[in-house]
Amino acid sequence: MIPDFDQEITALARDLIGSRLLVRGVGGTVLETEAYGRDDPASHSFRGPTARNAAMFGPPGTAYVYLSYGCHLCLNVVGRPGEAVLIRAIRPEIGIEAMRDRRGAGAALAAGPGRLGQALGVSLADSGRRFGAEGLVLERGGPVSGLLVGPRIGITRAADRPWRFGMAGVPGLSRAFPIGTGD
Repeated sequence: MIPDFDQEITALARDLIGSRLLVRGVGGTVLETEAYGRDDPASHSFRGPTARNAAMFGPPGTAYVYLSYGCHLCLNVVGRPGEAVLIRAIRPEIGIEAMRDRRGAGAALAAGPGRLGQALGVSLADSGRRFGAEGLVLERGGPVSGLLVGPRIGITRAADRPWRFGMAGVPGLSRAFPIGTGD
């Protein structure tokens, strides 16, 4: 069963924790997300549609892929128009050898949005494609026993918003959450 993509963006970011994400048959369980809203100064959509962010204004359940720092491809799930959830980390479970071929044999295969994009073989051509078709799968997972909530990382605008979510008690998050950030 696919998640309900058409919901308030922080609710979608929470809902995606524990889901199974596959890109062309490679992936695992979503461990960490970050939400970006339409009126959010840290969001790529803040100033309106452009050629780069056009996928963010597509229908709910669209992939939005962008190039960060000129070298890292980052995968997002579009919610409502102009809103997206950045997938920050997964637990590698399916196609681990393919991930290792892309990333090397290190332990951090998919912890961090750049590593995740590389491990899954995400490309700019995936931007605008719909989850549930074209090799992109996102399925609702089981219940999550604990959820971490904290400020977003790697941004300068609205960085204090508690819009970063992670599965509690698991290895593989991109960075530790501040103490006392459980939900």
